[in-house]
Amino acid sequence: MGRAVGIDFGTTNSVICALEGGEPVVIPNQRGERLTPSVVAFGEEGELLVGTAAKNQSVINCERTFRSIKRKLGENFKVNIDGREYAAAQIAAIIIGRLKESAEEFLGEPITEAIITVPAYFNDSQRQAVKLAGELAGLEVKRLINEPTAAALAFGMPRNQEGTILVFDLGGGTFDVSVLDISGTVYEALATRGNNKLGGDDFDARVVHHIVSDFYQKHRIDLREDPMAMQKARDAAEAAKKELSESASASIHVPFISADREGPKHLQMTLTRQKFEELVADYLDEIDGLVSAALEDAGMSPSDIGAVALVGGSSRIPAVRRRLEEKFGNKLIRSSNPDESVAVGACIQAGVMSGGVKGLVLVDITPLTLGIETDNDVFVPIIERNSCIPTTRGRVFTTVTDGQTSVEVHVLQGERAQASRNFSLGRFTLEGIPPAPRGVPRIDVVFDIDVNGIAHVRAQNEETGEHREIRIEAGNAVDEEDVRKMALDAAAHKDEDELFIARNRLLRQARALLSRINEKAEREGLESLNDNPEIEELVEYIKSALGGGDIHQLKTAVETMSVYLNELAAV
Repeated sequence: MGRAVGIDFGTTNSVICALEGGEPVVIPNQRGERLTPSVVAFGEEGELLVGTAAKNQSVINCERTFRSIKRKLGENFKVNIDGREYAAAQIAAIIIGRLKESAEEFLGEPITEAIITVPAYFNDSQRQAVKLAGELAGLEVKRLINEPTAAALAFGMPRNQEGTILVFDLGGGTFDVSVLDISGTVYEALATRGNNKLGGDDFDARVVHHIVSDFYQKHRIDLREDPMAMQKARDAAEAAKKELSESASASIHVPFISADREGPKHLQMTLTRQKFEELVADYLDEIDGLVSAALEDAGMSPSDIGAVALVGGSSRIPAVRRRLEEKFGNKLIRSSNPDESVAVGACIQAGVMSGGVKGLVLVDITPLTLGIETDNDVFVPIIERNSCIPTTRGRVFTTVTDGQTSVEVHVLQGERAQASRNFSLGRFTLEGIPPAPRGVPRIDVVFDIDVNGIAHVRAQNEETGEHREIRIEAGNAVDEEDVRKMALDAAAHKDEDELFIARNRLLRQARALLSRINEKAEREGLESLNDNPEIEELVEYIKSALGGGDIHQLKTAVETMSVYLNELAAV
């Protein structure tokens, strides 16, 4: 039996950690580095480069060098290298495999098991892809844990921290903020928010855009047309961003970045910290909003937070820390190695599962709501976001038409009332339902989320026992921009979603009313119901409400409809 380790597979850098003598130890790679750049390059001669070696040659081999592959996990990303096709999980597996090799060499024994961390706001498909990457690297992934939760373990254990803490994790490609309660050896996540497409890479991109614009104004040369020049600009932007964490200004100098008929051109400019903060101001505002949203989800205010743990390399940015100090005062816990905290926490959890760490209990949560689509594009939640995992929950559904012999179960993840506005995770059909009037068959739909946050869905006909189930696979593509929009826009579209729900409730009740009217007419052989002024007036009011966009009119129509339905039921 090999040893279990903790792995932080990051967008920019990756870290592996193991318990030595009961203490977490960050394992250096073959170059002696504690941080391994998450970069993979395929050389022209077929050689495979990982980490710093891959990063160093990226300027001259940019089209065969892959950075920030973590952002592609869960998407339909494919790249063809020398006739072989690679998915994002396969490239990620190369990085994780190199970490595994370093650990085996350092520890002198096989590494077979790992705890791997994921951003708290990773959806089901992205989590599956991380798990697959670990397995392709030759590891049994014992558990996936959310990065802020892992960081809480790293901060809480050595300090004997008690109470409520906020973990602020701003890395190279993702941002997560989680509120956790620590009571003795029990770590319970209460709420989480985040954005899978917000991090140091995006700050770099703003600086690159500034560099490219400035260079074009000076020389009328568009660096975007030259991949090598753009890679040089990206490297310079990253270096300047880091320097601005320590200095008020940074000098950007790249000789021979381009040329024209007059000769070579050099990139020379100064970037001030003030200008940098202006370039990324909207990102800082977004981060503020997500922190506030996490507090609101947890039912807390800044004064309820005992400590704020800073995690991720981008948490070093002065503007980020300044805004947190404005909100939380002097509660910030600054680590000398914020890049390593997540891996240390994963290592501690590996120790818990292997028996090396005693008594620790970790209670994680699911960041997004899971449910299914029902009639008329309605999303019905089964497991709400911020639910503790693992968990199993279910609901009973039925048919919508007479004689219906099958139902399609469409599994979704998201926060919008309309099913079409959420992520589709998969579909399956339950057949063999005995013909019956609509509403009679009973279909049990059960969602199970395991400790990794990965979903399994089962539908069963209560009468026949016939069942079907689905395990959400890593290949299910989810667009990253949709992740971002869902996380940020759910609250902004609250009124729209209320309107949608009211419309659908009204539509269902209108159908029920018309059905009762028709049944009464058929039963009594009457046609005069169609001439009933009250019925005609109600039908017109319903049509007007459905055609309009006033939520208050719709609510009134729903209440009026309920009264008439009760009256008709007594007729």
